[in-house]
Amino acid sequence: MTDRPVLMFDSGIGGLTVLREARVLMPDRRFVYVADDAGFPYGDWEEEALRVRIVELFARLLEEHRPQIAVIPCNTASTLVLSDLRAAFPDTPFVGTVPAIKPAAERTRSGLVSVLATPGTVKRAYTRDLIQSFANECHVRLVGSQNLARMAEAYIRGRPLDDEAVLAEISPCFIEQEGKRTDIVVLACTHYPFLANVFRRLAPWPVDWLDPAEAIARRALSLVPAACVAEPGHEADVAIFTSGGADFLTRRLMQGFGLTVA
Repeated sequence: MTDRPVLMFDSGIGGLTVLREARVLMPDRRFVYVADDAGFPYGDWEEEALRVRIVELFARLLEEHRPQIAVIPCNTASTLVLSDLRAAFPDTPFVGTVPAIKPAAERTRSGLVSVLATPGTVKRAYTRDLIQSFANECHVRLVGSQNLARMAEAYIRGRPLDDEAVLAEISPCFIEQEGKRTDIVVLACTHYPFLANVFRRLAPWPVDWLDPAEAIARRALSLVPAACVAEPGHEADVAIFTSGGADFLTRRLMQGFGLTVA
């Protein structure tokens, strides 16, 4: 038996949507949630600088926490640096997050799919390769939002949203073509499911908002050794912020997710 944790790493608090699902599937595991709030938002970074930052962060995190597995519920980080992390730290299993384009292509009836993501994920060759490999017969619109991740961070902390501002970000996802309409929008940023109910309320017509959180959690479960569960009375799950601190609203949010801010 061991108390080695499951490490979750995100640019901010978006990965909590995956943590929520992982806890359901792995209630006997201990979790360390790392929010790189000092680097947030990742969409503003140059790719090479962000790659170096994340690899250097993981060198310290893996040394300090010795996790059973590292989960990266962040599309931007995963599509950019997952292969580098696997090469640099071959003894640690990594689970990344990529846009759910394959299941969207399998489910769509109209053939019109939109991928709502950060600008970094939209421009990544990895994303376009997924479309080429799994959605070649669909019309896939890539929508890069500069602001939704920030909006989600504010919203989940209890701050009000401007409906018009949200609608401006999601409107490009909705297209009509030859009598058909977009019927699936892939939420390709783990921050966005926090806004899913707002999206549903503001959408010009109903669509399936595809949230990959459960699939990511199931993949993580499949890679965690069955014997490596936390012993009774194990340490509390913790949240770590790379800025070194968290404000009152953030601490209250973490407590709501059962996390103690380290």
